[in-house]
Amino acid sequence: MSDSWYDTAQICLNGHTANSMSVFLPQSNKKFCDECGAPTITTCQSCNTPIKGYYHIPGVFGPCHYSPPSFCHNCGKPYPWLEAKLRAAQELSDELDTLTTNEKDILKKSLDDIIRNTPQTPVAATRFKKLIAKAGPETAKAFKDILINVLSEFAKKTIWP
Repeated sequence: MSDSWYDTAQICLNGHTANSMSVFLPQSNKKFCDECGAPTITTCQSCNTPIKGYYHIPGVFGPCHYSPPSFCHNCGKPYPWLEAKLRAAQELSDELDTLTTNEKDILKKSLDDIIRNTPQTPVAATRFKKLIAKAGPETAKAFKDILINVLSEFAKKTIWP
């Protein structure tokens, strides 16, 4: 029997980690993010399941590298920070004068598939890459800044090799 366990993470609504070990190190908990000022949460807002944090393994000590998950492991719904990034990317899509209305719609529809690892991800990533190339390098950088932490690994490698 393993004594390993997931701690509960405390994440702000914009996706910054306030404390990846809110149970083990409660003295480090914060009501608000020190990077952006947003409120922090420790549970899924849809099903109230604790957000998986640092994985404790007895006897193993090392650096604490933690990235907030995009989706709840219990109900599968996206966390608020993923929804915020998708909204920002959709709004950026609407601002692109170099794309037609149809191309903007295709770009926005591709977003859902590039954040997940599904059979449709390669197709969506290829479409997305072509459209942001048409929009120009500044736009590509803006999308990268918004999405890099929430894209599927395959999409990251396809879009920004």
